[in-house]
Amino acid sequence: MPPELEMVLRLLLATALGAIIGYQRERAGKVAGLRTIVLICVGAALFTLTSIYAFGAEADPSRVAAGIVAGIGFLGAGAIIRRGEGVVAGLTTAATIWAAAGIGMAAGAGFYLIAAVATAIILIILLLPHPIS
Repeated sequence: MPPELEMVLRLLLATALGAIIGYQRERAGKVAGLRTIVLICVGAALFTLTSIYAFGAEADPSRVAAGIVAGIGFLGAGAIIRRGEGVVAGLTTAATIWAAAGIGMAAGAGFYLIAAVATAIILIILLLPHPIS
């Protein structure tokens, strides 16, 4: 398979997996819905692909991965809101944003099964009743 075709397939996988999680968040009425989660997944996959293929063998793709993890933390932090004394909202949304970036990175790196299984695990967790008594 030509390298560019494989890269396109990785981006499409990131899109599909992000859409699965994003759809659930959209249905739950969360701020970070379908478009946001898909963009995070695809963006992380694109940065990962670029770090692997664009800079040659002497480049270190793990540096870009570390940048994605740190950068996405700022985006997630923006989703967390303090509402009064001892009440914090948006932690699950922030964690979902962080996890979606991880799925995108896995898809971009070619870890198809890992990305799919992580999506399933995250979806199951998001669908669990809240709060668990």
